[in-house]
Amino acid sequence: MGLRFLEHLLILTDDPEGTRDWFVNNLGFRNGYHPEFGFPVYWLYIGEQDVIHIGKARYSTHQDTYLKTPTDGDKDYSAAGAMGSGRIDHLCLNCEGIEEFIERLTANGVEFSERKAHNSNLYQLFMREPINGIKVELNFAWHEAARIGRVPAWTDAGANEKPATEVMQAEPPKAAATF
Repeated sequence: MGLRFLEHLLILTDDPEGTRDWFVNNLGFRNGYHPEFGFPVYWLYIGEQDVIHIGKARYSTHQDTYLKTPTDGDKDYSAAGAMGSGRIDHLCLNCEGIEEFIERLTANGVEFSERKAHNSNLYQLFMREPINGIKVELNFAWHEAARIGRVPAWTDAGANEKPATEVMQAEPPKAAATF
């Protein structure tokens, strides 16, 4: 027995359409097929795999009952809390094509930070999805960022003011952890 991969993430929100549109327009997910649950949902796909499910928070008693677990008891877990409440800290996606992502995010006015991941060969972009306050992490092979001269604001050593060539060549890349 062992974990193999993330199947999907469910986001309950007051604005399912806005949430769907943000992930589709800024990150390139595809809105696609979903079964009928008796309450409205959107399923977002990477290729042929649905990975983000989106529903309206507190839509109906039927939905709340459907989403309950046996140990919920009288506690109200039926919807997300306040913006950025921590129910979901962040969503991490492994990506390729950093240049295209940066162009799309910049064109859409999405602010993001950049960092070289600690002790790895990853270059990361971090942003916050504005509808629900969910942090989004995009991981790229660090050589993609070095090739186009990106400079991370943060590295293993902390805040960074060195040029990309110096940061990216300071140490040989280490293989990213796999599970």
